[in-house]
Amino acid sequence: MATRTLGIVMHGVTGRMGLNQHLVRSIVAIRREGGVLLSNGDRVMPDPVLIGRNAERIEALAREHGIARHGTNLDAALANPADEVFFDAGTTQMRPELLARALRAGKHVYCEKPIATTLAEAVEVCRLAQASGRKHGAVQDKLFLPGLRKLDLLRRSGFFGRMLAVRVDFGYWVFEGDLQPIQRPSWNYRAEDGGGMILDMMCHWRYVLDNLFGQVQSITCLGAKHIDQRWDESGQPYPATADDAAYATAQLKGHNGEPVVAQLTMSWATRVRRDDLVTFHVDGTHGSAVAGLQECRMQPRMGTPRPVWNPDVKQSMNFLDQWQLVPDAQVYDNGFKLQWEAFIRHVAEDAPYRWTLPEGAKGVQLVEAALQSWRERRWIDVPELAL
Repeated sequence: MATRTLGIVMHGVTGRMGLNQHLVRSIVAIRREGGVLLSNGDRVMPDPVLIGRNAERIEALAREHGIARHGTNLDAALANPADEVFFDAGTTQMRPELLARALRAGKHVYCEKPIATTLAEAVEVCRLAQASGRKHGAVQDKLFLPGLRKLDLLRRSGFFGRMLAVRVDFGYWVFEGDLQPIQRPSWNYRAEDGGGMILDMMCHWRYVLDNLFGQVQSITCLGAKHIDQRWDESGQPYPATADDAAYATAQLKGHNGEPVVAQLTMSWATRVRRDDLVTFHVDGTHGSAVAGLQECRMQPRMGTPRPVWNPDVKQSMNFLDQWQLVPDAQVYDNGFKLQWEAFIRHVAEDAPYRWTLPEGAKGVQLVEAALQSWRERRWIDVPELAL
């Protein structure tokens, strides 16, 4: 069968996510495996050109991973008709303008989330993409996590019965940088640079909630800035101006039309005592389940123990041992890589693809609703997004 190349302009791959997940674990891995298999047996081989501001760093990155093309001139890359796709993992503040430039240059576009810092910008770029006729997509990687795929399998099998509530608990301690090195970029904690927990994570929770548990109808949210001062990559102190935690409750319309309550706790100022850095605890009339990044545990109705409340006696039950592990029924590939393969098939053979820019805009819509709720201290409705 034939193999064709697909030119991809990759912008923002020197950052943590762009480098590790999109370049190394997705595009480089796909190239190593011989390309993306199409339905007719042909293959598509990604042919990336790495674009960034630091010429030496981009050149070293390309050399390390066996990529022939690299440079600093984005306009020249967008002008090359051999490169059909533009990908961006740079700063959120620049993203809408970069996507618009690429769309006007006739490129298909794929990008990290959030797709913009404001809903108005997100809607504008979505409408431009739809009018262009080009293919477009936004990263929704959590849907491809093994833990959530197992949780979705339980949902689709009817395991939960009527779904009642979901509790999302995310976060860990991000070192301030004075005593121990930081493990996240310092811009994440500066609002003026596009940082903030709500902007970062509400985009994730929107597509997770909508796809697995029910469409978001309304939200109430309290943000917080727990750590006032942090130290940057050069060891210099700076004022942390962005929210580093948020606590929210959302009302969902479940897939069967019944209401579902979602509780969302997210913090970069908490220490972990749970199964994983993020857990999704789902309760239903017929069973409950808890999923992390990789694993999922379940407790069916007839396997539910009978605890007894007695604060005067030491608890004899080990509640963590009362859950059954959902087995690995298949090999789970990297989630970012899986979505890249799906987008490449979408471009190459018009394969179905639902993780579009408008889906990304829904995430920004929830961000704005959460920020408004925090600011006004009230519930905010989340209407259908008209595009």
